[in-house]
Amino acid sequence: MNRLVRGSDGRDWVIRAQMEWRRPATADDFEHDVAANYTPGVAMLVVALALGTVLLVWMPEDVVVPSWVPLALVLVALFFPLRWVLRRPWTVVAETDGDVTGERPSERWVGTVVGILKVRGEVHRVGKSIQKHDLPDFDGPLHPVE
Repeated sequence: MNRLVRGSDGRDWVIRAQMEWRRPATADDFEHDVAANYTPGVAMLVVALALGTVLLVWMPEDVVVPSWVPLALVLVALFFPLRWVLRRPWTVVAETDGDVTGERPSERWVGTVVGILKVRGEVHRVGKSIQKHDLPDFDGPLHPVE
């Protein structure tokens, strides 16, 4: 997602957002980010599929399954993957090369926004702030990077 914004001082800013597959490591998360591998998740998936297969194979023939039960099972199975997709962190970057005269230097602001639904609004707010104040808002998620 890219957006071009012109500040009132004449500088052109490029605002872009990119989805991250993993949460960025911060100093607060250092000791808790110890996920060894995906083996427990794969094992639980195999166990769930095995139990579901056993349930279907051993079900008596005279049992009537309502039509909403398979739909409910699909919704339950899709809950966590859908939640994972909707809660991915996005890196938002606002940068400019400066102006032609050299009075205003180049700048780069970087921040993280969690959730695909919040990213679009944050990019819009950063664009409005740049158009009005020539800089992203200091109270927002973006911070200047040297």
